[in-house]
Amino acid sequence: MSSFRVNTPQRAYDAIVERGAVRKIAGFLPARAGKIFVVTTPDVWTLHGPGVSSALGDRPHEVLFFSGGEARKRLAEVETLAERMVAAGGDRSSVVVAFGGGIVNDVGGFLAAIFMRGIPVIQVPTTLLAQVDAAVGGKTGVNLAAGKNLLGSFHQPLVVLIDPETLRTLPEREYRAGLYEVIKCGVIRDAELFRLLDQCAASVLAQEPAMVERIIADAVRIKAEVVSADEREGDLRRILNFGHTVGHALEAETQYTRFLHGEAVAFGMLAAAALAERTGDLAAAARAAIERVIAKYGPIPPLDGIAAARLAARLSADKKTVQGAIHFVLPVRIGDVRIVSGIDPRLVLESIQSVLS
Repeated sequence: MSSFRVNTPQRAYDAIVERGAVRKIAGFLPARAGKIFVVTTPDVWTLHGPGVSSALGDRPHEVLFFSGGEARKRLAEVETLAERMVAAGGDRSSVVVAFGGGIVNDVGGFLAAIFMRGIPVIQVPTTLLAQVDAAVGGKTGVNLAAGKNLLGSFHQPLVVLIDPETLRTLPEREYRAGLYEVIKCGVIRDAELFRLLDQCAASVLAQEPAMVERIIADAVRIKAEVVSADEREGDLRRILNFGHTVGHALEAETQYTRFLHGEAVAFGMLAAAALAERTGDLAAAARAAIERVIAKYGPIPPLDGIAAARLAARLSADKKTVQGAIHFVLPVRIGDVRIVSGIDPRLVLESIQSVLS
C-alpha cells in the first residue's frame, strides 16, 4: 500500500493506492453518516458494483446511475442527480461516493459540493486517468458548450481510494489514454518517472502489477505535493495543466466525441513541446524525447479534418485564460516547466499546425 497526504486549507486527507481498496469504503464514512449515494455508470457498476455493495454492507445506500461521457457532463445532468437524491431521502448527513472514471469523479464531486450547500464525498476512481489525475485534488465541474469544466468548484474529498485491480477490466484504449497523464507528470516534475516510462514501455503496456502500482504511486505523489502547495491553482498547481490548454480546445472542437481526454492531452503536450522549442524554452532533443515517449503509448486517433486556426481560436475560452491572456505550460527540460503568457499568436498557430500535419 502507498498513501499520500493531501494537505489543503479545506481539508487534509489521504490518497491511498492499494489493491482491494474498494472493499474499505465503509471505514472512511463519517460516524454519523446518513444515506450514501453512489454515483456511477451502468458499465462500471456491472463490473465492480458487487464489491461496493458488499463493502457498504447494511449501511443505507442508493446507486445513482449517470450515463457518462463528456457530452453528458453538463449542469442539467447534475440537477437530475440532485432531484433523485432528494426523492430518495438525501439530506445534509448524506455522503456521495463517486465510483467510476474521471467524468464520474468530476460530476460526483460537483454534486456533493453543491447539494445542500455541500456534503462529503469519497472518490473511488476506476480508470487510470481518474486515479492519477481527476480524483485527487478536489477539482470538480461540468462542461459548457463554450468549453470544458467552465462550471465547477474546489471540493476536497474525505479520502481517495485507488484500487489498481479495477484496471483489469479497462479497455486498452482507456488504459493508454490514462498513461498520457502519467507522462505529463514525468515531464512537469519527475525526470526519473519519465525515464521509466521511456525504458519500460513493454512492462507498462503489459500492465505488470508492480509497474502499474509504481507509476500510479509516482503520479499520485506528484499530484498530492502540488495540490498541498497550491490548492486553488494560484500558481504552482497550474503546471498540472501541461497539455490541457490545446487539449481542451481539441475536445471542444470535436464536440467531445472523437478523443478520450488523455488522447487530447497527448496532442496538447505535443503542441506545447513544439511551442516551447519555438520560443527557445526547450531544446530540440528534449522535444524529441517527449514525442518519442508519447508515440510509444499511442496511437492517438487520426487528426484529419481539424483546422489549426479553429483550435487556436478556441484557446481564449479556456478556463486558464486570465483577463484575455492565454497561459501556456511550457517544458524547459524533462522534469521542469514554466508558465508563460503573451506568446505571439503566430507561434501558437504554427506549433499547432506542426503537430496536425
